[in-house]
Amino acid sequence: MYKIGVIGDYDSIYGFAALGLAVFPAADASEGASLLKRLTADGYTVIYMTEALAAALSEEVAAYDETALTAVIPIPGISGNTGSGMAMVRRCVERAVGSDIIFKND
Repeated sequence: MYKIGVIGDYDSIYGFAALGLAVFPAADASEGASLLKRLTADGYTVIYMTEALAAALSEEVAAYDETALTAVIPIPGISGNTGSGMAMVRRCVERAVGSDIIFKND
């Protein structure tokens, strides 16, 4: 069975525990980077990460873009949506399909 984890500031992620997901609060980018490495080493295949933390760890997150088993998915934090999650969806769709079929009117 695959594991799902959530990394970010505590206020943004604690609600995911009620859904049965493992939550891992990160106070800053360095703690988030070490958590990301630990979770992937421990077999977490889906890792939700707050957009703000994902932006701070863009190089580390990009390293998992090409892996078949680990998906790092940005989610809005308590402070709101930054748009980086939707930008990632746009890039993934363009890469998979070859053109921007979802957001072409934006």
